[in-house]
Amino acid sequence: MSGPRPSDLTASEACREIAAGELTATALLEDCIARVEAREPDLRAWARFEPEPARRRAADIDQQLHEGTFEGRLPGIPVGVKDVFNTADLATEMGSPIWKGFTPGNDARVVAHLRWQGALVPGKTATAEFAVHHPGPTRNPHRATHSPGTSSSGSAAAVASHMLPMALGTQTAGSTIRPSSYCGIYGFKPTFGVIPRTGILKTLDTLDHVSMMARSIEDLRLMFDCCRVEGVNHPYVHTTIDQWSPERLTMPIRVGLVRGPVWEHAEPYAQTALLELAHEWAADPDVELDELTLPGVFTDAHDLHDLIYSKALSYYFRQEYTEHRELVSDRFLEMVEHGAQVSTTAYHDGLARQRALVHTLEEVFERYDVILNLSTGGVAPEGLDGRDRPDCCLIWTLCHAPAMSVPVFTGPDGLPFGAQLVATRYADPALLWIAETLRAKGLVREWSPEPVEAV
Repeated sequence: MSGPRPSDLTASEACREIAAGELTATALLEDCIARVEAREPDLRAWARFEPEPARRRAADIDQQLHEGTFEGRLPGIPVGVKDVFNTADLATEMGSPIWKGFTPGNDARVVAHLRWQGALVPGKTATAEFAVHHPGPTRNPHRATHSPGTSSSGSAAAVASHMLPMALGTQTAGSTIRPSSYCGIYGFKPTFGVIPRTGILKTLDTLDHVSMMARSIEDLRLMFDCCRVEGVNHPYVHTTIDQWSPERLTMPIRVGLVRGPVWEHAEPYAQTALLELAHEWAADPDVELDELTLPGVFTDAHDLHDLIYSKALSYYFRQEYTEHRELVSDRFLEMVEHGAQVSTTAYHDGLARQRALVHTLEEVFERYDVILNLSTGGVAPEGLDGRDRPDCCLIWTLCHAPAMSVPVFTGPDGLPFGAQLVATRYADPALLWIAETLRAKGLVREWSPEPVEAV
């Protein structure tokens, strides 16, 4: 086959080649396996990589394709699964030695959805401890001395290094947007609750989001449509998402530029890059861009997130804290102990404030189709335990809003970082469409890494 290697294709490109008979599921999987074998010793993106069951499934799919009986939307597409999702055939250890070898015996619902569509799961990608802050072993695929971000670090590194075209992640603060920004790929956190959370590690009832990473917006749309709830049994989703069409949007696209409550923490080069991008967008006749200052209640969003987050961790991880304290990181212990000091009254008050923020942001979106801001305050910090600069990611997580990191910026040292697009709740299709439209107009120009080394 001429052209790019199979592992260099996006999932959507691979689907088209497989449908045309120009590529087989087995050939795609084997090239992804070769890429893993070449890069994994340095990147350590996988908690475990066990491709034999995926090989057998790829052969079955190829046979079904030959017979014309395959009906899924992901014909043998390899997908990375963060090691906090249950998988029936692979252990789920959640980045902690406490759960070493734990096999839940079932698939998380979203994993089941992907398998039903023909996706292959050759392994589990590395995560931070309990998907929180203490980092896993993964390195940034573009510079090994820098962080890949937490906690969906393995998924981001695997996609960015072409080990596979797309992967599942989670986000409770910025765990998908940040790694995507640092690794130079697209990351998408859909509206809270639109992707089923059954069979996934729970850290927080009101903040845990299922998310996805890929190397194209088209792949994010494909993965979103394969994973989300749909149909008349989900009436609000059916009305707002199932039946959405571009005709619901009127031109020009109304963009609100948000510097954010923590703008001063962003690197000067990142501030300049965002403002220059906004200036370019504002010059386009199909974009109406204004600078937007969020209402004052968002000033305390970071403290509110910390209150809710730490309290929930102290509740859900009480057993690990009391029975396996020696196997828990100091950083996680600090968060649990901090949360234990938060009263039940303060916690419920925090949840009420979170609900108020959700509605306040919806009022803001009465005037805008999308918000533009930074994904991160700059490129990946140096060191695997490099602390993230404060950013706006957790604001959009608190507000249950769909958010996307777009890999458009290059730092002074050549590393990538992203711009973040945010829409109102249940406007996920509009957000994807707007991103695709801006890219088609040349207003989103993707960061280009050095060529992936040959195997």
